[in-house]
Amino acid sequence: MQIEKDKVVNFHYIIKNTDGKELQSTYDNDPIAYLHGHGSMFPGVEESLEGKQKGDKMDATLPPEKTFGLAKPDSIQRISKKYLKHAGRYKVGDAVPLQTKEAVRLVTIKKIGHSMVDIDTNHPYAGQTLVFSLEVIDVRDADPEEIRHGHVHGPGGHHH
Repeated sequence: MQIEKDKVVNFHYIIKNTDGKELQSTYDNDPIAYLHGHGSMFPGVEESLEGKQKGDKMDATLPPEKTFGLAKPDSIQRISKKYLKHAGRYKVGDAVPLQTKEAVRLVTIKKIGHSMVDIDTNHPYAGQTLVFSLEVIDVRDADPEEIRHGHVHGPGGHHH
C-alpha cells in the first residue's frame, strides 16, 4: 500500500545536521504515526514519504522552510526563572521545555541572570538544513473518524 492522502503512516526517523551529528531519533521509542495529507507532519517529510510503502528507507536533506522553519531574529524574550522547571541546573545554550498557553515549546537559554532568563523562542533546529533518515514501518487506510478529525487515533497518534 502506497503512502498517499488519507493513509495512516507509522515511521521512524533520525535527524542529523549537515555535519552528520545525530540530533534526534525515534528508534528508542514507538514509531511516529500521522495522517498523510492533513498538514500534521513537516511538509518536507510528507513530500519525501509520498508514494513510499512499508519497508522503504530513504534519506532526505531538507531546508528549514520544509521542517522547523527559518530562525526569527526577534525571538529573544526575558522571563522569570520561576517559569523554568529546574532553572538552577541550566546553562547557556541548553534547549529546555517551556509551558506556554498553547503547549510545551522547546526554547534555548541565551543568558541567565539572578532572577530572569533570556530565552530564544525559535526551535533549536530552526534555520538549519537537516538530514532526515526515514523508515516506513506501516501504512494503512485511515478510518472515517480519523479523516474527519484530521489526525490518527490510538497508539502513536492522538487519544481522545
